Amino acid sequence: MTINCKGTLIDLSSPKVMGILNITPDSFYDGGKYKDETAILKQVEKMLLEGATFIDVGAYSSRPGAKHIAEEEELQRIVPVIDLLIKHFPEIIISVDTFRSKIALETINSGAAMINDISGGTMDAKMFETVANLQVPYILMHMLGTPQNMQKNPVYKDVVEDVISFFANQIFELHQLKLNDIIIDVGFGFGKTSDHNYEILKNLSLFKSLDAPILAGVSRKSMLYKMLDISAQEALNATTSANTIALLNGANILRVHDVKEAVEAVKIVEQVL
Repeated sequence: MTINCKGTLIDLSSPKVMGILNITPDSFYDGGKYKDETAILKQVEKMLLEGATFIDVGAYSSRPGAKHIAEEEELQRIVPVIDLLIKHFPEIIISVDTFRSKIALETINSGAAMINDISGGTMDAKMFETVANLQVPYILMHMLGTPQNMQKNPVYKDVVEDVISFFANQIFELHQLKLNDIIIDVGFGFGKTSDHNYEILKNLSLFKSLDAPILAGVSRKSMLYKMLDISAQEALNATTSANTIALLNGANILRVHDVKEAVEAVKIVEQVL
């Protein structure tokens, strides 16, 4: 199970860790933390040294109820950061967290390696065609609605079946366009209640039927901290617990704020799989 990132083949049969770099002022956990070059470089170097295979850079906050920002602003925020990271870490594999095809095109042209689309192609009609033309790995995430309304009242007939069916349709469409490197992300917390999230986590292994690597993004999310009546800042231990369950159920990539702990979880789980 490999994906091709700018000519480097990454083997996902051994799980990998993706470190999160939010350059947004309003992300739920680390909003506004990485504003200047020094802070950005320090955090990215830390994540790479701790064992991150990918760095996921996002300039549009997708937390529930997040403010919508214009495409131009997203572009102005993200391209200089891609340039900065490539200059300092030439070997870095950058994933860009965007649902906009223009941002995808510009950032890949600037040296990013893959696209992470929270909307799974539903918020920009040109996204599938763009990633297929670029021939880059594409993370296809499931979200019900948009970041602005997704948590209002999410309803499913059967959450696991519904999400699998969504992926099957989107993957079929991407295969028609000759894009093969597709990673699926079930979208914990994106248009899902806490019960929905745990139902998916429990049944994550069923998503293996789609024959695509699975990315799990549970890091410090409200499905963990609200249940424990703690804050996102206090949810590292809960994150490791959830990541371990995800790995045991077939996750190939963990998308996290805390790389060291996720890499340790991978090493421990690999001893028993």
